[in-house]
Amino acid sequence: MAAHSSRLVIYAALAGNALIAATKFAAAAYTGSSAMLSEAVHSVVDTGNQLLLLHGLRRSARPPDRFHPFGYGRELYFWAFVVALLIFAGGAGISFYEGLHKLRDPTPVQNVHVNYIVLGLAMLFEAGAWWIAFRAFRAAKGDLGYLAAVRRSKDPAVFTILFEDSAAMLGLVVALLGIGLGQLLELPALDAIASLGIALILAGTAVLLAYECKGLLIGEGVHPETRQGIEALLAERGEILRVNEHRSMHLGPEEVLLNLSLDFASELSADQVEAAIAELEQAIRRRYPEIRRVFIEAQSWRAHRRALEQEG
Repeated sequence: MAAHSSRLVIYAALAGNALIAATKFAAAAYTGSSAMLSEAVHSVVDTGNQLLLLHGLRRSARPPDRFHPFGYGRELYFWAFVVALLIFAGGAGISFYEGLHKLRDPTPVQNVHVNYIVLGLAMLFEAGAWWIAFRAFRAAKGDLGYLAAVRRSKDPAVFTILFEDSAAMLGLVVALLGIGLGQLLELPALDAIASLGIALILAGTAVLLAYECKGLLIGEGVHPETRQGIEALLAERGEILRVNEHRSMHLGPEEVLLNLSLDFASELSADQVEAAIAELEQAIRRRYPEIRRVFIEAQSWRAHRRALEQEG
């Protein structure tokens, strides 16, 4: 379900950007607007980013093999990080260069009404794509605040598109202000300054995305609430004396690896320990379906401490 929602969000954004990228380039060539050219580059970068995210979703869905026994789920995180780099280098870098170039030799924008028409249409397309991404994100966030939901989300496809579309809407507003004020005040330099403003918006978006994707690439554990729920399940089992170790890591948006080291009561037989482990694995998977892989080690607390000391 989440993968389907992610694809829907990406397809909507891809369609919107593909519809307006060529139009922005044509308008920039016809009018000579630096801000419009920056917006055209922005749309091309976003279109490429959406294709990369679709590629990442397809690659991450591949089944495990002997070279990647835990599957390819984290490949989506890699491609989302690449998207952040492209926004910074391709979008912000080119927009910043174009703004500086135009600022050195500002020239009035010609046929400015064309830019207003294109920007107005672009806002309509971007608003539609943004609304689809926002609805998907709002449905997934539950009762959390928006910033907390971004920090908690393990699906970079949805929040990446939401960030991109938000940056696109802000960029269109900046471009409209730069072109409009430049015409009204007869200050063509404002068009170039708008291009620099778009570059700053894209750079900020790229940094934020890169920061969020970095944590996913390194390996994030389950949410604190999930961890507490697992510990509550363990506490209900009277045969467990102590939890030696509790480690988890997201292998993908809906795939978690859980490792537990448990100290069982010494009077239990091997068969009883094995049965308890099997029951516990089933209980964890029933309550938390995203935990696909559970590895439970039966080990006394003293043996566990000795093993840690040897590792240190």
